[in-house]
Amino acid sequence: MVPPPAFNSLRQLLKPKRLAIFEAVFIGLVAASAAVLLKQGVYWFGNWRVRESLLLPAWLLLPTVGLIGGMLSGLLIERLAPEASGSGIPQVKAALAYVPIALNLRVAIVKLLSTMLALSSGLVLGRQGPTVQIGAALAAQLSRWAPRSPDHQRQLIAAGAAAGLAAGFDAPIAGVLFVIEELLHDVSSLTLGTAILASFTGGVVSRVLSGPSLNLVGQSTLNQTSFLPQDIPFFLLLGVLTGVFAAAFNRSILESLKFSRRYLRFSLHWKIGLAGLISGGAIALLPPVFRDTTTLQGFLTMGTADWRITASAFVVQFVLSVLACSAETPGGLFIPSLVLGAALGQLVGLAAGTVLGGDPIIYALTGMGGFFGAVAKVPITAIVIVFETTLNYNLILPLMICSVTAYLVAEWLAPGSLYTHLLELKGIYLAPPETISDGLWATLTAAEVMQTKVETLPSQMTLVEVIEAFAKSHHRGFPVVNQGRLVGIVTQTDLDKITKLQLPDRAVLKDIMTPQPITVNPEDALSQVLHLLSSYKLSRLPVISHRKLVGIITRSDILRVESEKLRGGSERVGPQPEPSYVVYQTQSPALGQGRLLVPLSNPQTMNGLMKLALVIARDRDYEIECLQVIPVPRHSSPSETAVNTTLSRRILKRAIHQGNAWNIPVHTQIRAAHSTAEAVLETVKERHIDLLLMGWKGSTSTPGRIFGDTVDTAIRQANCDVVLVKMGEALIGAHLHSIDLEQAAESTESEQSSVQMLLRLTRLKRWLVPIGGGPNADYAVTLLPALVSLSQDPEIRLCHVSAPNDQSYDISPLEKSAEFLQQQVQASVMITSVCARSVVEAVVDMAQNNQCDVIVLGASREGLLQQAIQGNIPEAIARNCDCTVILVRKATA
Repeated sequence: MVPPPAFNSLRQLLKPKRLAIFEAVFIGLVAASAAVLLKQGVYWFGNWRVRESLLLPAWLLLPTVGLIGGMLSGLLIERLAPEASGSGIPQVKAALAYVPIALNLRVAIVKLLSTMLALSSGLVLGRQGPTVQIGAALAAQLSRWAPRSPDHQRQLIAAGAAAGLAAGFDAPIAGVLFVIEELLHDVSSLTLGTAILASFTGGVVSRVLSGPSLNLVGQSTLNQTSFLPQDIPFFLLLGVLTGVFAAAFNRSILESLKFSRRYLRFSLHWKIGLAGLISGGAIALLPPVFRDTTTLQGFLTMGTADWRITASAFVVQFVLSVLACSAETPGGLFIPSLVLGAALGQLVGLAAGTVLGGDPIIYALTGMGGFFGAVAKVPITAIVIVFETTLNYNLILPLMICSVTAYLVAEWLAPGSLYTHLLELKGIYLAPPETISDGLWATLTAAEVMQTKVETLPSQMTLVEVIEAFAKSHHRGFPVVNQGRLVGIVTQTDLDKITKLQLPDRAVLKDIMTPQPITVNPEDALSQVLHLLSSYKLSRLPVISHRKLVGIITRSDILRVESEKLRGGSERVGPQPEPSYVVYQTQSPALGQGRLLVPLSNPQTMNGLMKLALVIARDRDYEIECLQVIPVPRHSSPSETAVNTTLSRRILKRAIHQGNAWNIPVHTQIRAAHSTAEAVLETVKERHIDLLLMGWKGSTSTPGRIFGDTVDTAIRQANCDVVLVKMGEALIGAHLHSIDLEQAAESTESEQSSVQMLLRLTRLKRWLVPIGGGPNADYAVTLLPALVSLSQDPEIRLCHVSAPNDQSYDISPLEKSAEFLQQQVQASVMITSVCARSVVEAVVDMAQNNQCDVIVLGASREGLLQQAIQGNIPEAIARNCDCTVILVRKATA
């Protein structure tokens, strides 16, 4: 049957590239509408504030409005969308670099309202940065409603950002250039096309609905400005000055943020409120023209301000903008940069006017572009923004001279993008732009990512056997095969059919499985794999070749391979280093029922790790294997490289003395290796290790890693139980003060008892154990009796965090765990159930309010890697807590 012409036309219309045109136009329309709403809201409330300040005492009204507006803005962000703090451009930049960060309708609405409150109450920031995040968030939400591939979704987010900036400045070309120059670093046809369409639509809609966004100077004044060759030295001077002050501005923002986060540890709404109070008080002491940033900007570019007011405007705008940024106020840096540049340009123009008799207006306009380009490190965008808002061709050459000079000076004094540095303060380290622009997910295939060893179930397996298979395995689903060919997939959800359906006694697996599952081929791109996972809300995808199952891909596999690729640049995925080489080894009597491996690298944390190892080994009747890894260069063979083992042997000798004091066998070895992670895994395999105990810094600077290179690899590949320990102050500080460890090995029995008593007196009293269900939470509870033996009069708090709308949680697992602990240890055991939107915030608040010394977390192998997609929970808890954090993962079957 031949399809009707109308059907063919619709199918042609809905092709991806043609559909992208309609999406771009729609995104431009929605982003511009949001930008106009923000503009009108700030204009209306801001005018009310300025108008009332002329009728009522300004010294009372302005600080009060600033305090109230700032606190309301902060409360909105804290309660509804923490991602809406700051300018918003760093968040968009991270999302475009495939960093898992929230961009959705909720973030867009909160950003719009909080920015409106903050700016209209007098905080000295702009609205154009927030419109970029609002536009990007709305585009991201659209891409979720109509699922797209990751590359397509990235392009839509970029189009939303371009539309937001175009609507904010009424400068469509600048919107496109900013996305290319700062955010996306991509000029492919689809990216450029969607960004241009969205930006054009946003600019037109903004102009139609609200008129020009920036009224810098009147048209008659524009036509009077001119550029003469003798002005070039002054424009060069202006470029140097704007570069110097822009670098100082960026550094001031970063240092003030560091200071605020380190020393001003109170809620966000108090920070923004106090910033609003101080800003309002400062502005109340100045002339009325300072009470509105837009009015001040127009005043500076009219050429009528004298040098005193201009200098005052520069100082006040500089200080108050840095103050607002230090409080992470929702607002952008575009307008403050333009005002600072206009003030600096006006001052240089006044100096040039006394020498050459020229007009300072052209210097003010040129300074705007130079300062903005140097702060944001987008000189081309800065030139275009000023040109599009003034339409004065005489400004092109001055803008080019000043902007390029300012950019070079600022890059020399403060290298790197401000937005990238702001992300780094939050622990987000982006891959180099060239790595992202290579189309990383398009270059990797399913064959490079999939696991080839797949656990499968036959289609004729009985349902009793299926239930037993799920109970014995950590997997949540299995491919179903018949004679080697994939015929279906079964998940834990399918098991519910056993009780809901009246199945016959002879029912088998094929009666409950999902037939004809969604699959991929080995040659399919990784972007297509992730698109299918996201579109159909799947956690795994079978890989088939001619209907034969050849592998399986989970979300954690994608994250693992992608992080290795990003870390290794253009190198082959998963390069295999040369095996490690044992250069030193000692053996103790093999008396234990199992072995515990402790890699020792940091002498400062060695005692803490050994304390934990000793109590676990004593409880489980384990021997301890201590490992020291000496890294050797890649170009050298570990078996042929001479290494100095003096320091390593000294550390291992101390470990042996501690083991002797507890009558626990301690084996030691030193390995030369290219990779510490591989040396650990080889030791686990060769020495038949049952439990791996490792130190963990609590955070990592390695892009794409959760816990760090070595720990991530061990978590993913070690076929044994794993315990990670982030040392808190109590555990690090609990050294054996007065007892020499080397003498302890030869001490009397009473002295050895003293050693053990001193170890027990470590300041680890209050223990917090969040329980979310699953085998690892149970395993964490079984380890507690040994761990709390480090404490004297320990207090254990078991807790569960559930979503506010979750009514299904059963408290009986908490009660069962508490009953078990009360039988095993002499300790106070409490249970707490908490409702919260954020697991991290709930756990951190509980730890701080109860002054906990240790947090014990249980997590699965797949769960640990999955958390990097949804916001690394263990890392976030460890980063925000000073106490010890212990993370437990049980070995998989």
